[in-house]
Amino acid sequence: MASVAQLFVNMPKAFDANKAGDMNATVQFDLSGEGGGQWYVVVADGICDVEQGAAESPTATIRMDADDYAALVAGDLNAMEAFMQQKIRVEGDLNTVMKFQTLFG
Repeated sequence: MASVAQLFVNMPKAFDANKAGDMNATVQFDLSGEGGGQWYVVVADGICDVEQGAAESPTATIRMDADDYAALVAGDLNAMEAFMQQKIRVEGDLNTVMKFQTLFG
């Protein structure tokens, strides 16, 4: 399985600008556990940019375990079930997060 850092590096390659439309948002990821860390993803003007670290004022923040994030990206963990089980915690604009998850793949 790819490292969490590698998953973020690959994220722009999986980005579908057509699905993003006029979306302009910054989503912060705070991942705990082994291999975790902080990354933020900026979607604006049909471009996806990923940076390591903390965003100044993200539209939404997603907090979860790094292993759960890797399972989510691999399709082994259902996002809605994980949210209901509190494996994913969202602060900020939930609608942005819902749209964000449809932009890759």
